[in-house]
Amino acid sequence: MTDSQLQAIAQHHGRSVYVYDAEKIESQYNRLTQAFGAVPNLRLNYAAKALTNISILKWIHHLGCGLDTVSLQEVDLGLKAGFEPQQIMFTPNGVSLKEIEAVAQKGVQINIDNLSILEQFGSRYPNIPVCIRINPHVMAGGNTNISVGHIDSKFGISIHQIPHILRIVENTAMHINGIHMHTGSDILDIEVFLHAAEILFETAKQFDRLDFIDFGSGFKVPYKPGDIETDIEELGEKLSARFNQFCQEYGRELQLIFEPGKFLVSQAGYFLTPVNVVKQTTSTVFAHVDSGFNHLMRPMLYGAYHHIENISNPEGKKRFYTVVGYICETDTFGSNRQISEIKEGDFLAFHNAGAYCFSMASNYNSRYRPAEILWHNNKAHLIRKEESFEDLVQNQVELEFNTVEEVS
Repeated sequence: MTDSQLQAIAQHHGRSVYVYDAEKIESQYNRLTQAFGAVPNLRLNYAAKALTNISILKWIHHLGCGLDTVSLQEVDLGLKAGFEPQQIMFTPNGVSLKEIEAVAQKGVQINIDNLSILEQFGSRYPNIPVCIRINPHVMAGGNTNISVGHIDSKFGISIHQIPHILRIVENTAMHINGIHMHTGSDILDIEVFLHAAEILFETAKQFDRLDFIDFGSGFKVPYKPGDIETDIEELGEKLSARFNQFCQEYGRELQLIFEPGKFLVSQAGYFLTPVNVVKQTTSTVFAHVDSGFNHLMRPMLYGAYHHIENISNPEGKKRFYTVVGYICETDTFGSNRQISEIKEGDFLAFHNAGAYCFSMASNYNSRYRPAEILWHNNKAHLIRKEESFEDLVQNQVELEFNTVEEVS
């Protein structure tokens, strides 16, 4: 999308708004399928938690993608968006057996990541195929908050507990049809990821009825001009060749699955917000925007970087600003950023706002969550209305307190 298109949307709405570019989502999907084009049976499952707007889910389904979910509610959203149960993977962490049973009854593929639930589920439902999430004890990502395959992670069953898994499978006679891992986001070193893949291949040899191997995702996208990213083409070439070789060793063709979330939608998203106040202090120039971590939490939660530009004055002289919000706590989006000169009323665009941005938004400070727009076929389509006061109170139960006069 161009600055002028974003500016037109910003001026039309006049308030903070999320915008998603459908063409960018499609191009990222095509890039990934082409990178692994040498694999005969490839399936991409979009990680719904990145962005769950139902129109986004419908678009991704239209592209031919499956769905990776982590809650019963995400499963229901996927079904409502048109995904068939067999196109959905359920990979929760630490949820109750009751929730897993509810999802299994819908015909969705179950992925279990702990021994306790594996044994309980296998004892009750030995005929329902189950995938097992393995923790390979590999740190493949660059951020400890979002790397989930290392030895101290709460996710997955340790590779050192494979004998326990095999004992449960033997005792329950349950059907294991898939093996899964997810190292976490921001994969920087392809060789480390390939090392984790070898661990998964060795684990897969322990099971003779597999239909697929799921390598998760975590592909790094660039966050600013010149930033590094996962070399998808190199990874595709190397892992495809090794996967095809493993299928020959295993004795039959397996399905290769990935679960891209951020990779598909991050760069497609923009968060647009107006500037309320430009405040000069003794040491800093603050640009106070009409937003806060109630709309965009990643910078405060992860220390995440979002490139910020002034789309109202894109060619203006560069000056240094610290961009902050209106929350009554520190909510700094970017410190000492060089941005085209900002005036009150200008609109700023935050890049890479498609993944884990609106999905983490809240009503903190009783603020409304913003609208969402899908840019498709050169038109802006409203896919979520901005919230109203009625939305804030609709599920609250209001009590009435009568004043009782004190009897003398």
